[in-house]
Amino acid sequence: MNRKTIYIVLFVISVLGLFVIQYQYLRISLNLAKVQFDRKIAEAGAAMQEDLQTQNQLTFLLAQGLTNNTQYFKLSSDSLADASRHFLDDFVTQRLNEKGVEATHSYRLFTRDSTYYLKAPREIDLAEGVNAYTFELSGYLPERLGQKVYLELQFVALNRYFLFQLNGLIIPGLLFSLIIILVVIWVLRSFYWQRKIITTTNEFINNLTHELKTPVFAIGIATKLLQKDASEAQEPVIQSIRQQTERLKLHIEKVLDLARIESRKRYFNLIVVDFKPNIEAVCTTFKAMAALENIPFHYSLSKEAFPIKAEPVHLENALQNLLDNAKKYGQESAISLAANIIGNHLTIAITDEGPGISVSEQKKVFQKYYRGSQESQNRVSGYGLGLSYVKEVIKKHNGTLKLQSELQRGTTVIIRIPIHE
Repeated sequence: MNRKTIYIVLFVISVLGLFVIQYQYLRISLNLAKVQFDRKIAEAGAAMQEDLQTQNQLTFLLAQGLTNNTQYFKLSSDSLADASRHFLDDFVTQRLNEKGVEATHSYRLFTRDSTYYLKAPREIDLAEGVNAYTFELSGYLPERLGQKVYLELQFVALNRYFLFQLNGLIIPGLLFSLIIILVVIWVLRSFYWQRKIITTTNEFINNLTHELKTPVFAIGIATKLLQKDASEAQEPVIQSIRQQTERLKLHIEKVLDLARIESRKRYFNLIVVDFKPNIEAVCTTFKAMAALENIPFHYSLSKEAFPIKAEPVHLENALQNLLDNAKKYGQESAISLAANIIGNHLTIAITDEGPGISVSEQKKVFQKYYRGSQESQNRVSGYGLGLSYVKEVIKKHNGTLKLQSELQRGTTVIIRIPIHE
């Protein structure tokens, strides 16, 4: 399974997990809303039982409406029953509103054998499902009718009502979830689009450098042939051509090695070695080169061995790159290298006394193709690949790379690689 597939699988699992959590949250919220609603209905019902317990204008009207007794009113029995329904409806609505219940409701007032029955002015569609809460009344009405009297409150589609109450949480939650999904998709698309561009660029560079190796090899052969019959005046020119050819070959190999490391096509065969002789060899070679340019170079290695797991050639190249950088950017200042065992790590510090690196540039110098400020670019030629290569090599050795620098106070690069025990 490649990395792209893993990312997609993790993204899908995360999205599904997010919706499962949202669903569980919604289910718990609905249950809590139902419990709170039941509590409010119980409180409203208790208030209605208390109000309907004594004889008052409402209970008297209800008693006359239930018994169709019109002797106290100049109304027909149907009109009396209709008035009773509306007054009771207003009473029930008011008591529910006082407790914060605004759900669509209805009611019916009845005795157990349905001898007396009064229903609300509005009907509820029973097909939608009804939640009913029944309260037994005491006091005046049961005594007046001679039977137990019940008030039943009916509510329809309570889940819709609860969802409407939770809209302030549900809608923003769904909206933010959708935004997160869209942003992640955009980031993944951008990431793979950029990765595709980088891959295409690397393939182009690899192809170009491979194509360059053929003419470079041909130039090398030609200079060797020319050198056999060259005159004394021609010798310096041929020697210069050979030096520049070798320099071009090193640049080509550096580009190819970096591309192989980044694309993981080059396997790092880490072996246990005493790296001390390798460091000494690099320092000896560099000291001879620095002497030709009158650049002071000093190195010190501690007495013990440096046993590490390494790819010696690449690690040597990384050190050579750092020393070359110190020479190029140090403006002919003194350079030093110190290697010691500190704790359980081999620590190599390369220091120059040059102009230093600003804080803003320190974060960029290990990026591929970055070549420093415009002043540095004008002073030193290059492609911005050396430190990027060094970073990749140290990373492959499970090491760390640290840069310490101040303007006008020089630069120190510290490499730490675990000791093999």
